[in-house]
Amino acid sequence: MSNCSSGTFLCQNASSLILPLLDESTWRNEVRAALYLVGLFWSFMGVSIVADVFMTSIERITSATRKMTFFNSDTGVDEQVDVKIWNDTVANLSLMALGSSAPEILLSIIEIIGNGFKAGELGPGTIVGSAAFNLLIITAVCICSVDDEGKRIKQFMVFCVTATFCEFAYIWLVIILVCSSPDFIDLWEGVVTFLLFFILVVAAYIMDKGFCFKKAETEADKEANKGLIVHDAHHINEEKLREFIKQIGKDPNLTEEEVRRLALKKFSEGMPHSRAWYRINATRQMMGGHKLQVQLPEKLQGKLAEIEGAGDGASSDPHLKAKQDALTENGRLSVVEFTSTSVAVLERDQRARLTIRRYGNVKQRVVVKAETVDGTATKNEDYVPLKKTVVFEPDETQQTVDVEIIDDNQWEPDETFFVKLTLEKDQKLARLGPKKINQVTIINDDEPGTFEFVNASYLFKESCGRATVPVRRVNGADGVAKVSWKTEDQTARAGCDYEASSGELIFNHGEIEKTIEVAIYDDQKKEKDEHFKLLLTECSEGAKLGQTSATIITIVDDDEFNGFISRLAHTANVDLDAIRVDRNTYADQFRQAMNVNGGDIENATAIDYVMHFFTFGWKIIFAVIPPPSIWGGWLCFFVSLAMIGMLTAIIGDLASIFGCLVGLKDSVTAITFVALGTSLPDLFASKQAATADDSADNAVGNVTGSNSVNVFLGLGLPWMIAAIYHTAKDGSFNVPAGDLVFSVILYTVCSMLAIVLLILRRFMKPFGCSELGGNRTLKFVSGGILCSLWLFYIVMSALKAYGVIVANF
Repeated sequence: MSNCSSGTFLCQNASSLILPLLDESTWRNEVRAALYLVGLFWSFMGVSIVADVFMTSIERITSATRKMTFFNSDTGVDEQVDVKIWNDTVANLSLMALGSSAPEILLSIIEIIGNGFKAGELGPGTIVGSAAFNLLIITAVCICSVDDEGKRIKQFMVFCVTATFCEFAYIWLVIILVCSSPDFIDLWEGVVTFLLFFILVVAAYIMDKGFCFKKAETEADKEANKGLIVHDAHHINEEKLREFIKQIGKDPNLTEEEVRRLALKKFSEGMPHSRAWYRINATRQMMGGHKLQVQLPEKLQGKLAEIEGAGDGASSDPHLKAKQDALTENGRLSVVEFTSTSVAVLERDQRARLTIRRYGNVKQRVVVKAETVDGTATKNEDYVPLKKTVVFEPDETQQTVDVEIIDDNQWEPDETFFVKLTLEKDQKLARLGPKKINQVTIINDDEPGTFEFVNASYLFKESCGRATVPVRRVNGADGVAKVSWKTEDQTARAGCDYEASSGELIFNHGEIEKTIEVAIYDDQKKEKDEHFKLLLTECSEGAKLGQTSATIITIVDDDEFNGFISRLAHTANVDLDAIRVDRNTYADQFRQAMNVNGGDIENATAIDYVMHFFTFGWKIIFAVIPPPSIWGGWLCFFVSLAMIGMLTAIIGDLASIFGCLVGLKDSVTAITFVALGTSLPDLFASKQAATADDSADNAVGNVTGSNSVNVFLGLGLPWMIAAIYHTAKDGSFNVPAGDLVFSVILYTVCSMLAIVLLILRRFMKPFGCSELGGNRTLKFVSGGILCSLWLFYIVMSALKAYGVIVANF
C-alpha cells in the first residue's frame, strides 16, 4: 500500500483511504513515525472498545429464546419453557468468531476495496499473523495459567473438526495460490473458499449433536438433549438467598447494602459465561471500563471467605451439580476427591478417619494414592505418616483411610497436617476433584481448653420459639470443664422479646461443643429488628475464654424478615441485570462511558484511571451506538460493525505508513504490530476463561474454529468479491504467492505441531491427561515450545520478506 520516496516527504500514502489528513511533507520522519505509532496504539484501544460493543450485540442475539410447550410426564400437564434458539457450537463458529475476528476480517476486505480490487499484503498478513498468535501464544498462556489439577476440552469431537478445518484452510490457500492457478484467484476458488465457512459450521454442528456416531448417554446428556432449555441461572432465588442470609447472621457491622453486595458476589460467581462474556470483560478490565464481575472491598472479601469456609461442602450449593457435570465431562470421567476439605480430631482418639468419594463414571477401576504432608504437626511426633494406595473397584463410590494420631499427654496448641490424593499412572478416564487435599486438625485434649462462640452474630425469626447457639471448646479437651453464660439486653428487652437466661455448660472429658438455648417471644406485633447479647462470663480453673466470648442475637419480625429478603432479592437481581452485557440502555451506556470503572469509583484502581483517561474519547463516541436491548441486538450489531470497519480503515493506513517510515514491509507489519494489537483482547479473555471455567473450551477450544473463520471470511469473502469484479471486467484477480504462501506454510507446520502437542497433553499421563495445566514442569515446557514456534514463525517470515531467505513458489 505504501509509496516511499527520498527527501523529507516520505511515505505519502497515495493508495490509502483516509490518511494522511494534512500535508506532512515538512515534518521530520522520526516525528511522523512516533505520531503514527502512538496513533496506531490508540486506534487499537478504540477498536477493542467498539469490538466490545459488537460482542454485546452478539451475546444478546445468541442468547435469544423462544417459548416451547413440553408435556411433563411427572405432573401430567403441559409446561412452557424458554428454549435457546442458537446452538452453542453454531454461535461460537459464526457470530462469536466473527466478533473476535471482525477487525482482521474487515481490514482484509477494506484493503482490497481501497486498492481498486487489487490484492494487498496487510490484510492477508494480519489474518495469518493473528492465527499464529492465537494458536501459539494464547494457548501457551492458557496452559501455564491453570494450576496442577488440569483442565480438558469438553467438546473434544467438535475441537477435532475445527482443528481439521483449521489445518485444511491454510493448506487450501497453498493449493489455490501455488497449484491450481499460480498467483491468481479464479472466481470458483474465491467462492469455494467462502463456502467452506458454511461447511465448517454444518460439520461442527453435526459432530456436536452426535449424528455421525453413537455414544453412551449419561443422565447429564439426557437433560441436555431435551433441548437447550434456559433455566433462570441469572436470577437469585429467594429461598437460596434466605439460607445465605442465615449463614451470614445479622452482623451489626454490616449494612444492608453490604449484605446485598455479598449476596450478589456469592451468586454471580457460579453463573455460566460464554466466550463473548470473557472477551467483553477482558476488554473492560484493560480499558478501565464497567466490569462484569462483582467487585468487593477487602473487608467484604474477608467476610465472604469466612462464610464460604463455614459452609464448605454443603449440599445446598446451587451450582454443585453443574460443577460435577463439568468435572466428569457429563459422566465420561471418574472424579475422586475427599468428601470435605478439613476434619478435626481429638488427640486422645488416636485416629483420624477421612472419607474419599468417587462420582461420575463408576464403571471402571480407579487407583489413587493418599499421602500425608506436615503442617504445624510433625510426622512421627504428632501423627504416624501415611502412604497408602486406595482402590475403587467398579461401582464402588466410597473408601476411607485412617491416620494414626500420637497422644503424647503433653499440652500443645491445636496442630494441623494434610492428606493429599494423587492419581496412579495410566488412568486416562479418571481425574481428581477440587477437594484433593484434606487438612486434619489435631485438637489437643491435654488442657481444659478455651471456650468461645462459633460466630459473632446470629439471626432468628420471631416465630422460631427458641434460639440455639453453639459454644465450642478449642485448644484442649482434657477433663471436665465448665463455662457460665448469661443474656444482656440491647434493643431487645428481657421478658418482652426473649426470656432472660443464664446458666452453666458442663463439658465432659473430650467434649468439644455444647449449645445454649434461649426462649424467643412472639408478640404477634409488627416491629423492627431487635437484638440482645449473649455472653460467656467465666469458666472453671485452667480453662480460658476465647476471642468470641460474646455474640449478638438478632430477632427479626417474620413479615419484616420476609420483606427484607424480597427487597434484597429484588435489588440484587436488578444489579445482576446491570452487569449483564445485553441489558444496557442509552443512559447506562453514557453513564458507564463517562465514569471510570463504569461508575464503581470505590473499586477503581490506578490503572483504571489511566486507561479511562486515554480511552475516554472512544467510549463517548461508541456510546452513541444503539444498545443491544433494541431490536434483539441486531441494530447494535450492524451499527457497531460499520464503526469497526471505519476504524479498521484508519488502522490499515496507520500501520502501512508507520511500517514505511521505519522500513518495515506491510507483510512484516501485519504479522507483528497489527496482529498483536487486534489479538490482545482475545489473549486476556482466554486467560480469564482458563482460570475461571471448569473446562478448556472457552480458553483454547474455540481458537482453531476462529482461525478457520479468519481464512474463510477474512480471505474468502474479499477474494470472492474481487474475483467477481475482475471476471465482470474480463480480467483476472492477481494474488502474488511469494511471502504470503511462505508465511502460510510456516504457520501450517507450527500449527500442526501445536495441535499434536495439545492431543499428547490430553492423552498422556505425564502431562496430567489435560490440555491445560497438569504437571508444573511440563506445562511450562509446553508453553515454552509454543512460544518458540511463534518466534520461529515471525523471524522466518521476516527473513523471507526481506530476501534473506529465497523461496520461489
